[in-house]
Amino acid sequence: MRLRWWRPSASRPAWLDRPRWAAPGAGSWCEGELLAFDLETTGTNRFADVPVSFALVHMRAGRVLERRNAIVDPGRPIPEEAVAIHGIGDDECRRAGIGLAAAVETIAAALVEAGRRGTPVVGMKLDFDLTMVDTLCRSLGRRGLVERGWCGPVLDALTLDRRLDPDREGSRSLVALCGHYGVPIVRPHSAACDAEAAARVLLEMARRFDRLAWASPARLHLEQAASHREWATAYAERRRIRALGPLDESEWDWPLAAPRGPERGVA
Repeated sequence: MRLRWWRPSASRPAWLDRPRWAAPGAGSWCEGELLAFDLETTGTNRFADVPVSFALVHMRAGRVLERRNAIVDPGRPIPEEAVAIHGIGDDECRRAGIGLAAAVETIAAALVEAGRRGTPVVGMKLDFDLTMVDTLCRSLGRRGLVERGWCGPVLDALTLDRRLDPDREGSRSLVALCGHYGVPIVRPHSAACDAEAAARVLLEMARRFDRLAWASPARLHLEQAASHREWATAYAERRRIRALGPLDESEWDWPLAAPRGPERGVA
């Protein structure tokens, strides 16, 4: 199956003008390139499940430059509960999907190239998607993302929303964030739509929170790692109080995690 590409265009948003308080010569990451990334998968275990589709959306200043997305043949049956969410079944994957190893290599190469260029990888709960790709790289006998030279930066809509608006009640799913920030999402749980929608949520967040727009992606990456650890600590305590059992130790890691228990990757 060939990867699909589109090249739409749009005008530059006026709100990207540099504010008076920004450092001289500073530029907002919103003006530069972004790589929006999303997976649809066989399940919710990032150490054992695999993709059934992926999307890589290149953007600049809010404009989509290129979209690359594909169905993936996971090489295993897709559980009915996963099909009910993303609508991608076994027949479609066998008929139209590219091989799992080829898909993982395509994704890893795009992530590493983005890191080399200093392009932020953006999306929704990317510690899930990135950890799955990293785990698969290793399971397929190849180097992990860090060993290939990738070190971010990552801008995650969920992590940043928790940090910037911690007291807001209600869901923080991608659909909920789109509703809160006024971002349309046409087909939830479609990798291409979810990737672009998450990127646009981040751009809208930056419009509302000036300090987000004008912080460096490298600084935001480090702040998100610390913020995620704080969230995991508080969430683990809530689980303890409610007798829900301990939180897996890997949940403290962001944006890449490694299994701490018996799970060691894809069977």
